[in-house]
Amino acid sequence: QVQLVESGGGLVQAGGSLRLSCAASGSTASIGAMGWYRQAPGNERELVARYVIDGTIDYADAVRGRFRISRNNARNRWFLQMDSLKPEDTAVYYCNARSRWYNTWGQGTQVTVSA
Repeated sequence: QVQLVESGGGLVQAGGSLRLSCAASGSTASIGAMGWYRQAPGNERELVARYVIDGTIDYADAVRGRFRISRNNARNRWFLQMDSLKPEDTAVYYCNARSRWYNTWGQGTQVTVSA
């Protein structure tokens, strides 16, 4: 199992930037896929960006070209650089780690983009 802790959310004006961080602890070598999801009020949780097991990166169409996911060499920290933020990016952002044995979520961090 792994434990995840996010940081870096906050309030920003439209057009601004934020960088989210996720720190994983525990059996991090077992992580197969890692990434970021978000959930806005009244909406279902949705994919933002993720690394899949072969290292391929998936981005949601709504963020492609504005957001960038990255990770450290140890693969126990990953990041989401969010540029050109829009009010519709306002949501709670969750980091996620998956393996064949678990699907683990962080506690979430609020991102609010004002118009």
